[in-house]
Amino acid sequence: MKKFILTFLALTLLSPVTAFAQNAGNTIYVDVNGLVCDFCARAVEKVFNEEESVEDVKVDLNTKVITISFVADKELSEEKIRELITDSGYDVVAVRSAEDG
Repeated sequence: MKKFILTFLALTLLSPVTAFAQNAGNTIYVDVNGLVCDFCARAVEKVFNEEESVEDVKVDLNTKVITISFVADKELSEEKIRELITDSGYDVVAVRSAEDG
């Protein structure tokens, strides 16, 4: 019984770490020109939140970077990301993966 409890606790405590590690490479950073206000940020967030493959999106107006996190095992193509941003009225400067920094 003691082994069972220890195993259960170990698995319970390690599962969030494992989930984070799996999603670590599932984030894209997009450098954008034209984002100047909170209204701009909310509009872009709304567009990406409508995509079922997107788990979370954050817009940093100071750095002009959009951070897009995807649902496990799902992504959007770079072409689709550029299209969504361009159609929203902004210029994509670069699309970087988590590994690129």
